[in-house]
Amino acid sequence: MAPRHRRETPIRSGPNAIRSTAVSSLPDPDARAWSGLQRKPAGSGSGVSSLLVADNATAPTYTIGECARRSGFTMDTLRYYERIGLIDAVGRTATGQRRFTDGDLEWLGTLKCLRDTGMPVEQMARFADLVRDGDHTIPERIRLLETHRLAVDDRMADLAAKRDYISGKIDYYRSV
Repeated sequence: MAPRHRRETPIRSGPNAIRSTAVSSLPDPDARAWSGLQRKPAGSGSGVSSLLVADNATAPTYTIGECARRSGFTMDTLRYYERIGLIDAVGRTATGQRRFTDGDLEWLGTLKCLRDTGMPVEQMARFADLVRDGDHTIPERIRLLETHRLAVDDRMADLAAKRDYISGKIDYYRSV
């Protein structure tokens, strides 16, 4: 029997999607979402994938503009993330236009969560490398995510204290 993994499922769609965690017997969601991610051969140059998208592919694909709208990233950010290796193996049409898949969008959802919670790009790149390297890196992924969660908790506590201070000021000014 396959190991059980936590899987994020969207409660609503769009750039502000809320995700909940459910236990699933699906394979590791990072591996499934980023199944096209492969280590580039040494000396591969620009890193542009030579993967071509067939015109008659049955799986839906999305232009960079549509992917930007669905993911909440700008087109420039998507190009940058591809260039630095945060997203990889983006399919291309015969004319070289990018075609993103549902798996790419799932991976971008993970990156969006990490970015929106303040993870530096260098740590995001490290996380992407660990996902690329396979399941034997899961303990290191956990350590990286736990460290990030602690930083998020610290920022949330700081914001809560500042909110309380602002509330105190409001109360003061109302009493004057």
